[in-house]
Amino acid sequence: MRFIFRFLFLLAILAGVTVVSYAYIGDLSPQREPVETPVTLDAN
Repeated sequence: MRFIFRFLFLLAILAGVTVVSYAYIGDLSPQREPVETPVTLDAN
């Protein structure tokens, strides 16, 4: 039973380190570029 708790604790710490390192290293920002769409208005 003690081994299972130790394993789960180690797994939780490893998951936390993985998430934090992915947040710092992974580039999650989208590529930005201007978008121009012509619009025709029916003014009649």
